[in-house]
This record gives sequence, C-alpha cells and structure tokens, in this order.
Amino acid sequence: MAMNLFKSTWIARGLVALTLVAGAAHAADKFDFSPEQSGRLRAGKDAEAVNAIPPNFKFVKEGVLTVAIAPFAPPISTYASDAKTVVGFDPDFALLIADALGLKLDLQPIAWADWPLGLSSGKYDAVISNVGVTEQRKEKFDFSTYRLGLHGFYVRTDSAIKSIREPKDVAGLKLTTGAGTNQERILLEWNRQNVAAGLKPVEIQYYDDDVTRTLAVVTRRVDANFNPNAPQAYEAAKNGQIRLVGTVNAGWPLKSDVAIATRKGSGLAVALTAAANNLIRNGTYAKALARWSLTEEALPKSEVNPPGLPKFAP
Repeated sequence: MAMNLFKSTWIARGLVALTLVAGAAHAADKFDFSPEQSGRLRAGKDAEAVNAIPPNFKFVKEGVLTVAIAPFAPPISTYASDAKTVVGFDPDFALLIADALGLKLDLQPIAWADWPLGLSSGKYDAVISNVGVTEQRKEKFDFSTYRLGLHGFYVRTDSAIKSIREPKDVAGLKLTTGAGTNQERILLEWNRQNVAAGLKPVEIQYYDDDVTRTLAVVTRRVDANFNPNAPQAYEAAKNGQIRLVGTVNAGWPLKSDVAIATRKGSGLAVALTAAANNLIRNGTYAKALARWSLTEEALPKSEVNPPGLPKFAP
C-alpha cells in the first residue's frame, strides 16, 4: 500500500512537471522572447529630461546611454531566443529612458555582483537591473526609482484562499519561501506575532528553486508560495496554474523600491527621474509593465534617493 502511494505521488508530480514544461513551451504565446522585439514600446524625446542632464556630465559614449543589466530571469531580464539579445521589462524600460533622453541605448550584460565596481569605475552610465534602494548603497550611488520591490503570495488557481495581506492571514497555512531571505524574515516575524496572539503557527517548507516551489503549490504540498513577485507573475501568466492573492513590500515593515543606479553626485539621477515621471504620466510606463505582466509593481511616481532599507534591517 505504502509503495503504491509513493509511486502514485511521484507519478502525479511527474505529470505536473510535464505540465509546467508544456507551459514553458507555450510561453511565446503570451511573452515575446524574439530578438526582434516588434512589440517593444518606444518614447519620444523629453525636453524636460534632456534639460535636466548636467552640462558637465560626460556619457561613456557620446550620444549613447550605456546601461549595465544582469539577465537573470523573466520577466525582469533574460536572453531572447537567439541567446544573446537581452529582453524583459528592465531592457524595455532602459530603452524608454534612452529615448526620452534623445540617446541610443547600449545594453551591457553583466553578472549582477559586478555592477557596483563597473558603475563606480565609469564603465556604464547607469545600472537598470532590479537594484533595490538601501541606505548603504546610497553612500556610493544615486538612485531613481522605477518599480515597487514586491514579494507575492501565490496559490493554486482553484485554491479557496482569496487574500493574504497581513500576519493573521497566514495563520495555520503551509507556505514555501527561500531560506535565509528577506521574505523568510517577514514570514518568521508574522508567525511570531500570530503565535503571541494565540493563532495557529505557520508551517514553512523549503525548496531549492522556483520550479520546485511552484510545483509544491500545484501539487498541494503547500498552500502558497511567498517569494519575489515578478518571477511568479510570469509563471502565473504563462500557464494559469497559480494566481496572486496578495503582495508585501520587500522591505516590510519599511519600503524597498527598485531603482536605476548612477554614480554618486553625477547629477544624472535628476534627469532619469524626470524621464521616468513623464513616462508614468503619459501611460507608456504602465503599458511597458503590462507587456510583462508586472502591473502590480507600478510606482505612482519616481523619486531621487528616497529612504532605503537601513544598514541593519529590523
């Protein structure tokens, strides 16, 4: 009997895994991973943003905005079907900013850990690569915010769970998250508050990667996956097996926004922020987010050097 149950469980998991693979095969139906990017949005030259560029600022290349980007995962940034063109929301946004400044765009793919040194040494004009604002980073860099930093709770599409927004909503649930991450810190604190209030504790299960975490939700091993929103939003749009029931700012109980990084004191952040705000006002920004199923991460406005996560987050 036990052997049959074991066998059945793994057959079920295998079927779900095949479904996930099939979903990946049909991702092109919902997302454009072609190198041509025919649906990529463009923007007109923005006089306000251009006039905000400091007269003494020297771009790496004349007439070009050189941007470092780490292609790590869709829908933020990844490689196209030609395995060399970088596509996703961050590349789209970089192009819109370059358009607004009246410049050509030169995207420089990098390893994410290399951006601070490369930016400080003048290899790039800016970094647009899912960089969160922190007080420590603000000591060396300036920031222009362009996206909310969100973690999302995703459940099976047919789950009875309708909303997870605050600590009491997770009481008694089985959840998966990343070990040693900020999202784990949030869950552990929520659980501490729940237990202190006499509510049922959370059961946290840990898995090694996003695919396995999604599989855990689909096979009902857990009630929800609590991890960065963007990759899960992509997965939800791609195969329809999971859905969003709530988001929490990555800096909870504080705020953590994603921003363009520039050299400290260069003055370029003011121009980038002006360009971003005009893109927000004219609706182009919202359309670019929607193209990659990231509407949930829209900022109402871009800011220069807003408060970031403290050096020692609570």
